[in-house]
Order: sequence, then C-alpha cells, then structure tokens
Amino acid sequence: MDIVRLAIRNARLTISALLFLILAGAVAYQSTPKEAEPDVPIPMMYISLAYQGISPEDSERLLLRPMETKLKSLKGLKEMRSAAFQGGGYVLVEFEPSVDLATALQDTRSKVQDAKADLPQAAEEPTVNEVNVSEFPVLVVTLSGHVPERVLAAAARELRDRIEEVPGVLEGDLQGSRDDLVEVIVDPVKLSSYGIRLDQLIQGVGASNSLVAAGNIEGAEGKYAVKVPSLIETPEDVANLPVVATPDAIVRAKDVAAVRSTFADAETITRLDGKPAIAIEVKKRIGANLIDTIEGVKAVADEFVKTAPEGMEVTYTQDKSVFVKQLLGDLQNHVMIAVILVFIVILYALSGRASLLIGLAIPSSFLIGILLLSLMGYTINMIVLFSLILAVGMLVDDAIIVTEFAERRMNEGMPREDAFALAAKRMAGPVIAATMTRIAAFSPLLFWPGIVGDFMKYLPITLIVTLAASMLYALVFTPTLGAKFARAEVHAEDEQRDGLYMAIVKRAVRFPVTVCLLTVALLVGIVMAYGKWGAGVEFFPNVEPDYGLLYVHARGNLSLAEMDAATRQAEERLLGWPGVKSVYTRVGKTRGGGQDIDEDVVGVIQYEFVDWRERKPAHLILDDLRKAMAGIPGADVEVRVPEAGPPTGKPIQIRLSAANPQGLDT
Repeated sequence: MDIVRLAIRNARLTISALLFLILAGAVAYQSTPKEAEPDVPIPMMYISLAYQGISPEDSERLLLRPMETKLKSLKGLKEMRSAAFQGGGYVLVEFEPSVDLATALQDTRSKVQDAKADLPQAAEEPTVNEVNVSEFPVLVVTLSGHVPERVLAAAARELRDRIEEVPGVLEGDLQGSRDDLVEVIVDPVKLSSYGIRLDQLIQGVGASNSLVAAGNIEGAEGKYAVKVPSLIETPEDVANLPVVATPDAIVRAKDVAAVRSTFADAETITRLDGKPAIAIEVKKRIGANLIDTIEGVKAVADEFVKTAPEGMEVTYTQDKSVFVKQLLGDLQNHVMIAVILVFIVILYALSGRASLLIGLAIPSSFLIGILLLSLMGYTINMIVLFSLILAVGMLVDDAIIVTEFAERRMNEGMPREDAFALAAKRMAGPVIAATMTRIAAFSPLLFWPGIVGDFMKYLPITLIVTLAASMLYALVFTPTLGAKFARAEVHAEDEQRDGLYMAIVKRAVRFPVTVCLLTVALLVGIVMAYGKWGAGVEFFPNVEPDYGLLYVHARGNLSLAEMDAATRQAEERLLGWPGVKSVYTRVGKTRGGGQDIDEDVVGVIQYEFVDWRERKPAHLILDDLRKAMAGIPGADVEVRVPEAGPPTGKPIQIRLSAANPQGLDT
C-alpha cells in the first residue's frame, strides 16, 4: 500500500500524528461532558391547567374535555392521557418517535391557545412544557436540623440562590419550604365602630401597595428620577397602613385588625431521617458535565454550612455522579488490565516488542474513538462507557493480524520495513473485512426506533468509531512503529506450541460432515435448551441499586396532614432498617409531569443503601420491606428500585376508560 510506504518513510511525522491523536483524545476525555443517562428527547408534552378551588369532577368537565377536544387533532399523536384533581388538572400527550419535537411543541401550543376560548374565564393561563429526562434532579441537597422553620427556610433560599450560580446548574427547586405570609385578622366590632366597610380596608391596602413613578426633575446639575416608594416589605408596613385619614385622626390597619407574620399553607413536607428538612432538587443543564456540576454544588454547600446556624446539617442524596465515577474507574481499570493481559497472551505467541505494539492498540483506539465522539457532539454516558468496555477484546484483532504476519516474514530474513509494509498490503483485505463484519453486526442498532432506540444508539456509534480507530491503527500506525522498533525473534516450531489444537483440527478435517452436523445441532440445541431451562429474557438486567423507593398510595380528598400521617407510618417502619443509610421523605400530592408516578401517590420515601459489600442483596431487603409495609390503614405502600435503562414504564399497564366515569373506580 502506497499510504503505508509513505507513512513508514515519514515515520517521525506518522508517530507525531499518533501522539497528537492520543493527546487530543485524552483532552477530549477530560473535557467532554459526562452524564449518567443519555440526553434522550422524550416525545411528550405536558399541559398544566389550574383553576383555584375547582373540584376534580368540574375540572374534568370544564378544563380537560375542552382541551382534549382540541389536542386530539394533533398530527403524529400517539397517546393522550389526562387527570383531574382539586384545583386543576393536566393533559399528557405523547407523539410518535418520528415526529419532530420542535414542530410538535409549536403545534401543541397553538392548539392550547385555541382551547383557551372554551375554558372558564377564571381559569389560569395553561402552560405547555416539554418532558425532558435531563430536567430530572441529578442531586438532592437537604438542609435539616432542629432549628426554627423560619431560619431553615431562609438558609435554604440563600443556599438555593448560591447553587443556581454554579456553572452547569439549570435550577434548584425547593421542596418542603413554605412562603412567608402576613396574616391580617380583622375584628368586625372595631371595623364597625369606626364606620369602615371591609371593602374599604381591602381597597386601602391594595392602593397603598404600589410604587409611584413621579417622572424626572431636571436641574442645572443634571436629571434625577423621582419616585414615591410605598411597597409593602415588612409586617410593620401592613400594620401601619392608613385606612381612613381625617384632619383629626388616622385609622391604621393595626387599629382594626391583628397583623402577624406567618407562613402560607404547605404543599409538601420533607424530612431526612425523620427530622424536618428542606430539600433543594438540583437540575443540570443539557450538555453540562455531570461530575463537575455536582462537585461545584457540593463545594458551594460545604462552604455555606460553615456559616450556617448551629445544629443545621447539609446532606446529599440521589447523587448520580457516584455511578458515573464508578463506571469511569471501571473503564480505566479494564483498559489497564486488558493491556496487561494482551501483553501476556501475545507474548506467548509473539515477541515482547510485538506484544507492546498490539497492547498499544487498546488505549490508542479508545482515545481516538472518544475524540471522534467529542467532535460529533456526543457526551460520555453510561451507554458509551459500557460500549467501550465491551470493545476492549475486539480492538487488538487487527493489530495481531498485521504484526503476526510481519514477524513471520522477519523470521524468514526480510527487513522489518519491508516486512511490515508487506503485512499491511497483504493483510489489508482480511483486516478491513474483519472490521467491517463487526461494524455490520452493530449497524442495525442505529435504526432502532422509539425512545429506546435513541437511548441505545450510543452503543453502535461508540463501537463503530472505536473499531474504525483500531483498523486505522493496525494498517497505518502499527507498520510504522514496527518498522522502527520491531525485532525478529526465533520461535519454536508452531506444531510444538499448538500441538493439541493442530491434533483436533486434523481429526476434524477427516470428518467434515460430522463436524458440520454437530455444529448445526449445537446451534439449534443451545437455543432450545435455554428456552426450556434458561432464566428468561429481560431488556435491562437487574443490578444492585444504590437507593430504593417507597411509594405511598392513598385515594380520596386528603389533606396534607392526612397524607403525612399515612407516609409517616411507613417512614417510622423504615428508619433504622439494616442496610439502609439514609431516608428522605417527601409528602404531597403528585401532579403528573410525565414522570412514572401514579396520580394517587401521596408520599415518596427514598432510602439510600449502604455499600453493597456491607449488606445483603437488595432483592432480599426489598422482600423484607414488602412484608413490613403491609397493613398500614388507608394506604398501600409500593416498594421499588429505580429501573435501569430508558424510561419505558412498568412492564404491564392496564387502563380503564369510559365515556361516563361514574362507577369506573368500583
């Protein structure tokens, strides 16, 4: 091959190019964003509808049905689900995977605007949101401790603001925090004694809570803005608001009402290990580095807790960077072990220098492949890491073919430059054919449809680029390195080293028909045997999880206190459970949002396991928990662990529908 001859003649330039690709791949490996799950676009839109105080029955009739009537004509619509609850409802529309999401979002918003004319005038503006996996929390920061609620809430808001300044953080959602509220309790007797009507009091408060812009005053020294600030900022401002003013006296709000600072009604309650807590659910920006983002958030939180009130603690749960770091560490260990094992195995058949040439194919192909992935705009996620580990054993085949052929020619007396040039020329066909065969085996996965296909496409892409990099290394860089550093070695006869193998081959050649029949019998028999006695087939294997989930189901128009009472019983049974490190509890009605959580879930308890080496298997813990969670009055506790792989929902889902919903729940 002329290219190989050219590369050998310009060995310094070729080796420099190899070093450049390796260094560039190492830089790309460090700088490329790292994620737990791939950023998969989910073809779902979530329409939120709100009407203060509306009942679920009226919400279904006045909000959901008019919206569904308009949305059902969407192009490419696959499925539409909706749910009504006290105070509003939501509609979740799912499109076919082939639909362009930008166009679908625009069409959905257009249909929602058309449906607004059919909604009640008092209903709030409906919102349309695109469901995105990357918007789910990557870390939960909890503030807990036996400190006053106001102190805990103020600290959580300040920490939330600092966290949102970290590069890579999209937002931090507060859970379990109540907004400050000024409560005014009017005394009807005092109001009547002053001859003031209630609407006068309300109008007086509304008229006084404003900022009056009085224009500009221009003088010899410049122009100045004039304003009359009268915004309500403190409870004292409310108490001192004038309601009625006469030349003789002023009636203020505190004269006819009791003014006190309190909190708005809570919508959620959060606890950590049974203690009151406020959680900050941190969401990552699309394409941001997961590890760097979480480390930045932890650094900010650790610095904040040094100045926090005494008795306040900061805890991290649901940390997705732990899994990614583990995969990265496993990948690096696998690469090192693979290089060592390849060196040992090849050393048996070839020379030591040839083993080094072949062993170098693994890190070189990895780094060149990662460089190509970075240039293509892909992130490093768990599917990419699994694919790289899977490719370890396939990256040395091409280099072995070229090196072994060249070493044989060198043993026959051929100069090493000519031997490696001839090896690249003669073995180009087998190398290309072998590589293209492996690429062809994984290429059909590129056309895997749906969300699962978008999730799994990283596997064939990663394998294709790394296998192509190994072919480049074998046909260009291996001959160049071999022409410079290889050396002929004297080996014993092949028959002595491969005596058992050659004996089996010679015997098999004598009976070709028997061998073919045995091969077909094994091919069919193994499949049939596994179908009868095997463990079955599943999409993603069950792995040891880092944390588990308890979903507390309860139906009815429950208050937050009733939801908390049911959830607390499950929480108390879980606290101190062997093998469980921490328990994070969140109480509150779930409002859909595209997550795989049923509408009747009133509480979610997330428990973190200790290291798997220090506890019994997770499935045994789950079996014990299912027995312990049985018998809670008025509630049904579901024990689960997060599912691996793309969001596909539960294996079996049964839905009942009817034009008349009466009696559907019986």
